[in-house]
Amino acid sequence: MQAIATIGRFFLGFFSQTGLLTLFIFQAVKALVTPPIYMRLIGQQIMRIGYYSLPVVALTSFFTGGALAIQIYYGGNQFNSEAIVSSIVALGITRELGPVLGGLMVAGRVSAAIAAEIGTMRVTEQIDALTTLSTDPFKYLVAPRVIAATLCMPVLALIADIIGVLGGFIVGTQSFGFNAAIYVQQTVNFLQPDDVTSGLIKAAVFGFIIAIMGCYHGYNSKGGAQGVGRATTNAVVASSILILAANYLMTSLLFSA
Repeated sequence: MQAIATIGRFFLGFFSQTGLLTLFIFQAVKALVTPPIYMRLIGQQIMRIGYYSLPVVALTSFFTGGALAIQIYYGGNQFNSEAIVSSIVALGITRELGPVLGGLMVAGRVSAAIAAEIGTMRVTEQIDALTTLSTDPFKYLVAPRVIAATLCMPVLALIADIIGVLGGFIVGTQSFGFNAAIYVQQTVNFLQPDDVTSGLIKAAVFGFIIAIMGCYHGYNSKGGAQGVGRATTNAVVASSILILAANYLMTSLLFSA
């Protein structure tokens, strides 16, 4: 009976958290589409989420593109197919690695920061003070971060695509002796607009997930400093898992044809 009770508690807790998250997302989306819209706060969050995340996203995508080129070269070398390096690097970066790795890096940086910031405001009763002053916390705290993350992630993903392809180009031309003009021409000929746009669509969804998870766990944190720490950890873990799950689902939908 104890085992059955444990399983029951797990499922009850799971469905309870799922319901709370669903209601939170509904309130957040409602705050996005109804006035007032705090443009100044959105601009501040764009700087924090987008601009300050550029270095980590750029470095990650550059080295990923280079490592991918090395692996594809030595794998293709076994079948005398070294020429596919440029095509597969471009395809892998734009469809998958650019948005996914960029999303994971931003999740580790931004989702944790959002959860810590809002969680600190929760445990110090600053969110209650906003409510007392007739300011909707969802419009003032959640909506600017969700809008900024959803807008910034496609831009970061596009930059990650460019730098990742550049990393593969540098490794291919400098380490393996590919002709630069031919490498670029093969990349341009093989890459299709749908490959890039699919990655940008994924990135926008990832940005929404990152901001929602950070806001949700921070908003519902409790228990002082330890609660804020748990909220920060949970936000990063939940964001990362949901990014990978959403990537699988969107890949199945976008490329099922």
